[in-house]
Formats: sequence, structure tokens, C-alpha cells
Amino acid sequence: MKKLLLASAGLLALGIAAASAADIPRRQAMPAKAPLYTPVPVHNWTGFYVGINGGGGWGRSDFSAPFSSGAFDLSGGLVGGTLGYNYQMGQVVLGLEGDIDWSNIRGSGTCAGLSCSVRNNWLGTVRGRLGYAIDRVMPYVTGGAAFGDIKTSVAGFGDSSTTKAGWTVGGGIEAAIAGPWTAKVEYLYVDLGRGGSVLGSDAGFKTNIVRAGLNYRF
Repeated sequence: MKKLLLASAGLLALGIAAASAADIPRRQAMPAKAPLYTPVPVHNWTGFYVGINGGGGWGRSDFSAPFSSGAFDLSGGLVGGTLGYNYQMGQVVLGLEGDIDWSNIRGSGTCAGLSCSVRNNWLGTVRGRLGYAIDRVMPYVTGGAAFGDIKTSVAGFGDSSTTKAGWTVGGGIEAAIAGPWTAKVEYLYVDLGRGGSVLGSDAGFKTNIVRAGLNYRF
């Protein structure tokens, strides 16, 4: 009888312990931590683009003729269109860019008592570009061929215009501003050589250009 009572008491204790364990709530799983930041896609400069540009130029022209010579300052504005292509390799960006601008860069002076002048009516360039991409910003250097007209005039003797090919070199910085749109500011030095011929005269055309541009990349 005593053994039966002890066994019953043991079974009762085990039942109470099991019931207590069943009432203990299970430990909930820890929620997954949200990422600290969302990665921002790195800008890619590869692709064709078109755009517009505009700015101003200043420089110097030396006017020579059988009867006189002189030198005077040049200045004026220009505006036009741009077409180009970029190819990005790592952070290096290789590009080819062409543009054609209407130009009003001109100057005048006195040659042997006569009024003489030099004017550039249009200016185009075909240049290579070498840039270094810092995500959405790209500084670059550029250089290549330049084309344009040199118009010379001598009061009382008429004027003459010739199309010349020269060279250009410069640099700038371009930045992605929204979607496929980029904006740039650049400097170019342009030398078209000598042109124009009135009574055997000719004139040199060298100018510094600072302009801004807005491009759309496809």
C-alpha cells in the first residue's frame, strides 16, 4: 500500500510539471534586421548623346597686308549643337564629340589709317575626350580639329572670307543631373591659322572659348 501511494504521488508530480511546461509561452523568433542603407546605382556614361551649347570667346588677331599691319582683340558669343559618344571602362571614359556653332567672334582696328576687321561667323570642332568618372561627375580633357571661316575687311577695298582648318585643345567637367540629362562647362583654345585676302592681306584667328552645354544621353 505504501509503495502504491508513493507511485501515485510521483505520477501526480510529473503531471503537474508537464502542465506547467505547456503553459510557458514559446520564445518568438527575432525579426530580421532591415538593411542599414539602400545601395545607389553607379552612373554609367556609355552611350550616344545630343545637346546644345553656348558661351563666349575672346582672343587676338594680327592683320597683315602689303601696305600695313596691325593687331587687335577679338570677342563675341557663340551657340550651337553637339553630338557625341562615350564608352566607359572602369572609371575611364573615352569619347568622341563634334559640334557646330554660329559665331559672332570679331574685332577691328586701324591699318595705315584704314579701318580693318576680322570676323568668325561659324565654328566647328571634332575632338576626342578622355574623362575620369567619379560616379555622376566626370572631369575631362579634350583636343582635336577645328574648322571655321575667317572673314577680313578693309574699308574702301571690300572683304573676303575663307574656310580654314586648325586645331583645338581644352578641358571641362560634366555632371549627370537627372535621368539621361547631363550638364557641362568647358574651356577650349582654338587656332584656325590665317585666312582672308583683301589686296593680298590676311589675318590670324586665335580664340579662347568658355561655354556651357546640356546633353541628353540615349
